[in-house]
Amino acid sequence: MINISKLYCGLAAQSDNLRYSATSSFGPVVVYNCTSRCNLHCLHCYSSSEPNHHSDELTTSQAKQLLSQLTGVNCPVVLFSGGEPLLRGDLFELLTEAQRLGLRTVISTNGTLIDSATARQLANLGVKYVGISIDGGERFHDKFRVSKGSFKAALDGIENCKKAGIKTGLRFTITKANRDQIPVVFDIAASASIRRICFYHLIKAGRARKLDEQILTPQQTRQTVDVIIEKTDDFARRGLIDEVLTVGNHADGPYLLVKMKKNENQRCEQARQLLLANGGNRIGEKIVCVDWSGNVHPDQFWRNYSLGNVREKSFKEIWQSSSEPVLNKLRNKAEFADKRCLSCKWFDLCKGNFRFLGPEADDRHWLNEPACYLTNEEIGIK
Repeated sequence: MINISKLYCGLAAQSDNLRYSATSSFGPVVVYNCTSRCNLHCLHCYSSSEPNHHSDELTTSQAKQLLSQLTGVNCPVVLFSGGEPLLRGDLFELLTEAQRLGLRTVISTNGTLIDSATARQLANLGVKYVGISIDGGERFHDKFRVSKGSFKAALDGIENCKKAGIKTGLRFTITKANRDQIPVVFDIAASASIRRICFYHLIKAGRARKLDEQILTPQQTRQTVDVIIEKTDDFARRGLIDEVLTVGNHADGPYLLVKMKKNENQRCEQARQLLLANGGNRIGEKIVCVDWSGNVHPDQFWRNYSLGNVREKSFKEIWQSSSEPVLNKLRNKAEFADKRCLSCKWFDLCKGNFRFLGPEADDRHWLNEPACYLTNEEIGIK
């Protein structure tokens, strides 16, 4: 995650201690895709979720065992996602167990199923944050999510969370089709008194693998990030936002520094130091995903390779394996990154977006996904 509001505008954020402490003893943030079920059919869904229940989901007992194991790796946050996590029948039982174990929990949801009673129950079970997906204005959102009325239902969910005292934010996945909706999303946040927005770069996983036509060109990506920076700066100056992040493409960090240096932003060096402390792309190091079947993945967008299954080995065994080839490469990128990345002057604060997309765990199938959009001149290559 690249915290635009912190780096560019100097706003403090609640998760700064996790993101910018080079000496942090915390283990990985764990995304738990607890169910494959979803009541929507979003075109860009990274988990290819469907309405039907997946027969191989972890049982309640197995899921509780997983949560217990996460305490053994000093997990700072468990993010319950899906599919739609609220369609998992025992979700509240699992949240109760997480609360008993002292695990901090957050939820990623489409928001349509959060009525006032559900919001109060989530609050009572210690859920600290709910991220709700919005793709643009009402008409666009309903079309993109293939569900008429989903926009209004999501806004109702936001309002119910706020009334229950749960911190709530917006999640937005950037595509060619909706990048012009970004100013609209800022306005939606302001009108709903939402003070956090996460903008996700589209990653070719799940149903998004078929959305090649929706992947932004490098120039479109630059223009889109520019809009996010400009709107963040404007909203921060007016006191309308606390935190704006971009997610999924660590080239955003160097690009932000290039822009700050060009604009003679006085926070440029401080921003560079913060990005260095953050360490760039940390998938397989500071973030990991467990899917509904118990398979462990380097992150939630890396669906085609399993590091192991918690039914067969403990999470700690899988996570601390010294012989797992993909984990070794992710944790030693200086030995495996491509020539352009290793030649880049920003490598230490970016570390690329390396994902394993092929059928074999070897170098031929490692790609920068999403692609870097900086020019050779900007990264110091002549």
